[in-house]
Amino acid sequence: MLNKKVFAIKFTHSMLFFLMVFCLFYSLYGAITRKYDWTLPAAMAIVLINGLAIAINHGRCPLTTLAEKYGAVNGAVTHLFMPMFCARYVFKFFIVMFIAEVAWLSVGYFT
Repeated sequence: MLNKKVFAIKFTHSMLFFLMVFCLFYSLYGAITRKYDWTLPAAMAIVLINGLAIAINHGRCPLTTLAEKYGAVNGAVTHLFMPMFCARYVFKFFIVMFIAEVAWLSVGYFT
């Protein structure tokens, strides 16, 4: 059984992962429907802040590192929601998806 700190970190990590997925798909929804209200830049800012945190931590989520510091064998949470072969590429897929969304939103907004 995981200790309480590791459980709390992994729970928070899971909730933030779901928030990132929601924000990415909300941005895609905004691009498809051309809905440009205040929630779209907020969702994109959340994704960018998360990406910045991962970039500053040399490609690893800071919560992964923190969970491993407190005794978790694996601090990542993506493997909890998808098969390992998918979890390995989830961030690469999300980066490509986000870049495509930004391009789609830019073309839709300025045309």
